[in-house]
Amino acid sequence: MNDDKLCQNELAIVLPSLDPDKKFTGVVDGLLGAGFQQIVIVDDGSDEEHKRFFQQAALHPQCHILTHEVNLGKGKALKDAFAYVLEELPDVKGVITIDGDGQHLLPDIIACGEKMLELEDKVVLGCRDFNKPGIPPRSVAGNKTTSRLFRICYGIKLSDTQTGLRAIPRQYLERFCKIEGERFEYETNMLLQMKRMGIGFAEQPIETVYDPEDYGSHYNALKDSWRIFKIMFKFLLSSASSLLVDMGLFYLVMRFFAPSLGSYAELVATAAARACSSFMNFNANNSVVFHNNGSYRRSLLRYYCLCIPQMLVSAGLVTLINGLLGNTAPFIATLIKLVVDTVLFFISYTIQREWVFAEKK
Repeated sequence: MNDDKLCQNELAIVLPSLDPDKKFTGVVDGLLGAGFQQIVIVDDGSDEEHKRFFQQAALHPQCHILTHEVNLGKGKALKDAFAYVLEELPDVKGVITIDGDGQHLLPDIIACGEKMLELEDKVVLGCRDFNKPGIPPRSVAGNKTTSRLFRICYGIKLSDTQTGLRAIPRQYLERFCKIEGERFEYETNMLLQMKRMGIGFAEQPIETVYDPEDYGSHYNALKDSWRIFKIMFKFLLSSASSLLVDMGLFYLVMRFFAPSLGSYAELVATAAARACSSFMNFNANNSVVFHNNGSYRRSLLRYYCLCIPQMLVSAGLVTLINGLLGNTAPFIATLIKLVVDTVLFFISYTIQREWVFAEKK
């Protein structure tokens, strides 16, 4: 622990909670004992039976209590706390978000804060080791699944996608307040938007703490998992919709006009189909998938700088494969195009994520 307590003096703790138990009091007392001067606690709609824990915390001048009359979700609680820090705590250099169930140990909280102050421009994530014994199977399975999806779908290599221990520099709080999501999906959205915003992160190894006799959570496995995973399928759904339009138009052109087009049949069919489907796909990706707040024209130009070469590559490969197989059947040509475009899909997605719809630095 740093004797100068830079972390405790310069960073605020953000602690959202819903119906806390006695562990919450232990967490608050531990933070106070460690010397933290600013602790922002959000009562996210707790019932009357649990209000006393917040009332006890409010007796300490270091604790700032924000209250939601009804449960609005962890994401909303975090964003309200960030806004409070920006408005009311001008000297704070950043925040450390923690949970109130005792899973985050004081040495780990302080280590994340000190690392953030050292790096200055990176978000520090306290990451658990899910290969250790004794961790609940559902937590292991959930984290490993999302870690793989993060890497495949978003190019983010992260060992703990569910960590609530995060040290965030002040300069990012305003942008984080605008990120979509009010409940548990917000923490996932934060990681995804960090990638688009060009905000770097660093991992800090932390202890993995679970109480096998009292392993409870306000996380609803089915409902909240769907909230998290649905954002990962938006691009797939957008692409699938435009693919149906693309494949349908390609088939119609090949079916009715191929004889008159001769050797240019695949190229013309691909161009006609892609002209319609690409514009539909761009607008869906721009507004629904990547939530692009930048220049529409800039993104549209970049999109077609990608789309046109991709179309030419698709047409060239389909023509080449058709020629090698001696195929003249429109249905087989359409199946060949499906395989080719599936491969190009993954390449296109990466380029769109990293370049076309990336926020301007």
